[in-house]
Amino acid sequence: MIISKAHRTKAIGIFDSGIGGLTVVAEIIKQLPNENVIYFGDTGRYPYGPRSREIIRKFSKQNVNFLLEKGVKFIIIACNTASAFALEYVRKMYTVPMIGVVKPGSEAAARLTGNGRIGVIGTEGTIVSSSYQKELKKLNGSLKISAKPCPLFVSLAEEGYIDKPAARLIARDYLSEIKQKKIDTLVLGCTHYPLLKKVIGNVMGGKVTLVDSAEQTASAVKDTLTRLELDNPSKKTGEKRFYVSDSPEKFKRLGERFLGKRIGKVNLIDINAY
Repeated sequence: MIISKAHRTKAIGIFDSGIGGLTVVAEIIKQLPNENVIYFGDTGRYPYGPRSREIIRKFSKQNVNFLLEKGVKFIIIACNTASAFALEYVRKMYTVPMIGVVKPGSEAAARLTGNGRIGVIGTEGTIVSSSYQKELKKLNGSLKISAKPCPLFVSLAEEGYIDKPAARLIARDYLSEIKQKKIDTLVLGCTHYPLLKKVIGNVMGGKVTLVDSAEQTASAVKDTLTRLELDNPSKKTGEKRFYVSDSPEKFKRLGERFLGKRIGKVNLIDINAY
């Protein structure tokens, strides 16, 4: 099948329940700088974690409909909860290729571990869903997996407490139990957590490899676009557009910290129209 150049230059669509998915955008910019990106943060319905499977699927379907209206060629579900509960559901409904953040992170961890002991940290919802645990066991049934919810890491990332004494104290408290399990690989199972990579790495020590799901997802997207011949042939830096369902100014302010770059206009949309 020959893919037209016009189709290949279309944007990658990315959605998340809020701003955390911007760490995935940051990795796309780093690894695929020529790709156009349309990002939707569902800030009006954040967080997804406490919601039921049915509601998360409904929200995800609306988010996909919005991105498809914008003419995207590929969709990344940059929300761990939506990846766990809705990826396979929406995949069956649409022909556009999609990827979540759980599988790429799990595959990297399974590949990198030497002693077969892997830790997973994430929000309460992600850990309770057992999404990473199930994916890792699917890849290698002999893996020993230790999972720990670290909900305060989200607030620390959003408030900019990424390398302060409070962050180090909380990280030591959260990670002490999982550190005792003698893991050699730790999956950062929340898109907020890459901002705390330095403090998490210092607590865990140099012998533990940190797996950044955002980084691994961008790498998987790069490989998939090439395989499907959907990669943008343009040599120009791609355009980035941002949409939210509430509080565009707050998104812009916090989002620049996550993205590590200035964000231009943030567009407010009514996601319930989709």
